[in-house]
Amino acid sequence: MDWETNRRTFLHGAAAVLASSVLPGHAATSITSKYDDMLIIDALCFGKEWSEDVFTALRAANYSGIIESLPRQNLQAAIDALLEWRGRIKDNEDKLMLALESQDFMRAKESNRTAVMMNFQNSTMLDGEVDNIDALYALGMRSFQLTYNFRNLVGDGCLERTNAGLSDFGVEVVARMNDIGVLIDLSHCGSQTTLDGIAFSKRPVGITHTMCDALRSHPRAKTDEQIRNCAEKGGVIGMVALGYFVGPDPGGDTSIEHYADHIEHAVNVAGKEHIGISTDFPPQGISPWATYDEWYLPRTGFFKPSYELRWPPWIPELDSTDRYRNLMVVLDRRGWSSSDIERLLGLNWLRLLGDSIG
Repeated sequence: MDWETNRRTFLHGAAAVLASSVLPGHAATSITSKYDDMLIIDALCFGKEWSEDVFTALRAANYSGIIESLPRQNLQAAIDALLEWRGRIKDNEDKLMLALESQDFMRAKESNRTAVMMNFQNSTMLDGEVDNIDALYALGMRSFQLTYNFRNLVGDGCLERTNAGLSDFGVEVVARMNDIGVLIDLSHCGSQTTLDGIAFSKRPVGITHTMCDALRSHPRAKTDEQIRNCAEKGGVIGMVALGYFVGPDPGGDTSIEHYADHIEHAVNVAGKEHIGISTDFPPQGISPWATYDEWYLPRTGFFKPSYELRWPPWIPELDSTDRYRNLMVVLDRRGWSSSDIERLLGLNWLRLLGDSIG
């Protein structure tokens, strides 16, 4: 057995031990017994090569819906990715369906499938033409981020030195997204771009995967003002499940309790109707496939030091298909009702998608 196999065996064993400490006996069974009946939507989840392991993990995690991240280098790359996805769904109609409207997530739940909503984590694929939103919409795209980490023609990203907000072109893009029914995602946007995206949108917007700046000062975090403004517009903010995003400090160990802290802080700011969940990694987790050389080292080349990358990047209790069952137990212990947990795990996203994509 080689070193890598030993490492993964150890990690899964450690995760199991930690999960067992989170799920003590009958109380855990009682609250988690409701999980399979719930609508679960992970607001940023992407497959690792879409092997059978991914399909198995989707079902084990009870995912009725995911928002997928597609290549966005330019318009042609985006078109190719959308066509590839349409083919994948056609080839796996017993497991997947294309999410074109909010009720597709309910249809997926009823048919024991996973609805996949097409999303781009940038607007670079527009190639500077607002009409390309319509073209991508026709192929199945229903969401995209206005910016990624750096500046584009729409506005500034969260790692940009400046904080200029939306450009005139960006305001035009927001209006077109509103008009045809595309969810505006502000996750990687800069501070002023985030505020502008909320203010200029006529529809509720999403921040699909972020964390609370009040608990973890980081370029990707959102302030209480941004969280509150998003909620007041009717939007939903997703708490991301990456350890180095929600950990208390760069050198500390991160647990599921820290993740729950971000959820509860966001709820205290925005209300339970406006907070959701997201992972930002494949449904089976990160540790089953990621290595230091393949995951960590390449990212050091395109993220600034302020991103504070860490290895390993996962939270053990959230790095398996039981992640949200484990979270249910933590939130139940903190006094959450099962109806509020169900809202967090999927119904808030369903409502937002009804208000944004129709």
